[in-house]
Amino acid sequence: MKFEQVMVGIGVFGMMALPISAIASDSKSITLKQIGRYSAGASTNPDEPRAEIAAFDPQSKRLFSINLNLRQLDVLDLSAPESPVLVQTVPLGGKPNSVAVRRGIVAVALEGAQKTDPGSVKLFDASGAFLNQLTVGALPDMLTFSPNGRWLLIANEGEPNSYNQTDSVDPDGSVSVIDLRGDVTALTQLDVRTAGFAPAIPQENSSSIRIFGPNATLAKDLEPEYITVSKDSKTAWVTLQENNAIGILDIPSATFTKIVGLGFKDHSLAGNTLDASDRDTPGSSNAGIINIRNWPVLGMYQPDSIASYRVKGRTYLVMANEGDARDYTGFTEETRVGSLSLDAAAFAAQGYPDVTTGAAGLRNNDNLGRLTVTNTLGNTDADADFEKLYVFGARSFSIRKADGGLVYDSGDDLEQRTAALVPTTFNSNGAVDTFDTRSDNKGPEPEGLALGKVAGRTYAFIGLERTGGVMVYDISKPEAPQFITYANTTPTDLSPEGLIFIKRKDSPNGKPLLVVSHEVSNTVTVFEIDCVSNEDDGDEEDDESDR
Repeated sequence: MKFEQVMVGIGVFGMMALPISAIASDSKSITLKQIGRYSAGASTNPDEPRAEIAAFDPQSKRLFSINLNLRQLDVLDLSAPESPVLVQTVPLGGKPNSVAVRRGIVAVALEGAQKTDPGSVKLFDASGAFLNQLTVGALPDMLTFSPNGRWLLIANEGEPNSYNQTDSVDPDGSVSVIDLRGDVTALTQLDVRTAGFAPAIPQENSSSIRIFGPNATLAKDLEPEYITVSKDSKTAWVTLQENNAIGILDIPSATFTKIVGLGFKDHSLAGNTLDASDRDTPGSSNAGIINIRNWPVLGMYQPDSIASYRVKGRTYLVMANEGDARDYTGFTEETRVGSLSLDAAAFAAQGYPDVTTGAAGLRNNDNLGRLTVTNTLGNTDADADFEKLYVFGARSFSIRKADGGLVYDSGDDLEQRTAALVPTTFNSNGAVDTFDTRSDNKGPEPEGLALGKVAGRTYAFIGLERTGGVMVYDISKPEAPQFITYANTTPTDLSPEGLIFIKRKDSPNGKPLLVVSHEVSNTVTVFEIDCVSNEDDGDEEDDESDR
């Protein structure tokens, strides 16, 4: 089922959002049913969630969830997934950003006292006993074990604290590679290597790699966000979100072999429509409607999370194209189209001769005036006018080959489907009273994802950070994914961040599960994945998910 362009007005008495148990689907192959929920309580700081990222240990049947607000690791007993129970808290002594677990070893990434300081990784056993601590790069944002257990990889984002200030610090972005061959209690800094970004690293599709921080070198500007590892544990792919690129890492040598620009998405093409304004109700200056259409805009893919899987011996990469901007003291790249001067000839050539703020003009709020774009791209001749417009994120998920080449992009499917299925919370923050308020800036924001195999087929579970809920696609054929279902979790569970797929053989109740952490509602939800087929999951077959 493919939706056409949608333009809908939503009033006070419009259709209410689907309840949490409601599922809309194109296929009866699998369904998601929420069976359990845990609340970590209200955070004392809205910027410090109590539930954001979690990891599951099948041996102990424990779920380890980072609690940034309380600087601790919350340990939940998931042996009865219908009733997750907090059984332990582990003080961390710092700000946790990520957690991973493998064979009873729990790794937690902690940022330094200042985010520009070197961070650390703390290692625990499944009972919460401290095992070791190692220093890594600045702002360790995500970590993962390799499938063979030999390596622990950490994405050190290395964000600056500001630009062009007397106290500005911009640390290098990097990936730390920890060799876990020996006893983890005996690990030292000699077991930690750093993969940095030297100018000599080959670059592919370099025109779409964004190196734009004021006075920044390549090493300082590239900011690793998320990591996935190949089945043979030899290669890692690292998203460089702000830079619209990925890095390809040779793990044994801890060196990057290539940086690949991800290109740009043309929103003027059929199937790539978007809602570009939060104030496009005719005759109103503040209200929005669902108005999904083509515009002369280019999207930077800028993926956050990344996962990998294999089909017929080939590795494919799945990315959630959230988008992100730099906004610091001394430098901000976000601007609205209405505040820019547009080159009339350039846009006339694209079929838009009026670049004014008039009723038919591109810079009118009903059109593109409210759209948030970057001021670092688009002024191709260095005069006062912009010839092109670039938005943050692609409002989609993509599948790419191992070399970064694009195989599939979901186009406008996420916006079209949420417009049809949850129209009162379309492009919102998960509530009716914020309807359409995100259309001007990244829309539904696909951020977290997990892959899993059920009854011989591979599925992508994609969390929509703003609109809320989880989209599910069958990606068994990488070039032709099929929409399966959408589980709407709002307004109870808001802003899905981390997603975990638990395969049937590891599941406490013998059924595949999806665990979703929500950073705004501070909740963890457990979904049971039901399938009409009794076919085996095929976990050991070739077309399985990498890490």
